[in-house]
Amino acid sequence: MTISRSQGGAGLALLLLCAANFLDAMDVSTIGVALPAIQAELGMKATSLQWAVSAYVLGYGGFLLLGGRVADVFGHRRVFLWSLAIFAAASIAGGFVDSGPTLIAARLIKGIAAAFTAPAALALLLSVFGEGSARAKALGVFASTGATGFVLGMVLGGAATVFSWRATLVMGAPVAIIALAIAPFVLPADQQRSGP
Repeated sequence: MTISRSQGGAGLALLLLCAANFLDAMDVSTIGVALPAIQAELGMKATSLQWAVSAYVLGYGGFLLLGGRVADVFGHRRVFLWSLAIFAAASIAGGFVDSGPTLIAARLIKGIAAAFTAPAALALLLSVFGEGSARAKALGVFASTGATGFVLGMVLGGAATVFSWRATLVMGAPVAIIALAIAPFVLPADQQRSGP
């Protein structure tokens, strides 16, 4: 049972979808301030270190269109939940890496997961909010959380690096796990598809 049709349910669904959008954007910039500490601990060369940043962006940009199509075919809620779970798992795994290649792999997987989460989240938002001013406001809030996530990612990454550079990789996981626990109750069920 979902509660997304009520006004409170729609607000909770918006909060959840914005949290996912925030995480997707935040993860682009959090790792930047941790690069010197990563280089020192893992002994990565500067050229390899750049891949720790680029892998996420390449995974995200390279799979975004596919993520939208997969969400359309298999269901927006289903793809959102699975990709958010993979994002959380890759975040946790990233905190335990012991080499440059495994760090790059974890970042790439997170980027690919975000590429599936983002279009599914947008489609879910459009299904929760019908045509009109409520949808326009919801889209505005959704877009602003992405921009906020990117900017705050640097600040949060810097704060997390005080404890450990590994915290910059793991810190999104608790939010993703909480979102996963709430999502089945607030997001609309996938509609049965008819035709391609």
